[in-house]
Amino acid sequence: MGGNRTVGIGMDYSPTSKLAVQWTVDNLVRSGDRIVLIHVHSGKGDPAQKQLWDDKGTPLIPLDEFKAMNLPVQYGINPDMEVLDILETASKTKQVTVVAKIYWGDPREKLCNAVDDLKLDSLVVGSRGLGAIKRVLLGSVSNYVVSHATCPVTVVKGSK
Repeated sequence: MGGNRTVGIGMDYSPTSKLAVQWTVDNLVRSGDRIVLIHVHSGKGDPAQKQLWDDKGTPLIPLDEFKAMNLPVQYGINPDMEVLDILETASKTKQVTVVAKIYWGDPREKLCNAVDDLKLDSLVVGSRGLGAIKRVLLGSVSNYVVSHATCPVTVVKGSK
């Protein structure tokens, strides 16, 4: 049975966000689905790009273009080629569409905004596994998103 869902993945290229990509490809997406890599960061890269796309984020960037762009200079993002290879393989073998979108600001708020903006059917995020004290002091993006997103959220935890 084919899909036509839009699945977002919160991406910061941490080990747990890489696990979130692999988990999504292995367990969630099916032919016809669309994966949106959602990057949220603050102020790095070309200030003109940030100013241009600050409110609603960049337009959707197809995976091929995303891989070819000079992202560190333009947007302050250093993509992990392993993650992009996993997504490219999924695109070919599972016939899923993969795009990226970049936001600036607080990751908790921007991920929740992305759910509505992109009309996500599901969102997958990694968890850094903060202890109770650090979670209180720093806040947990995954906890916030689970509580505030308007779609189902899957939190992928790394191994200890």
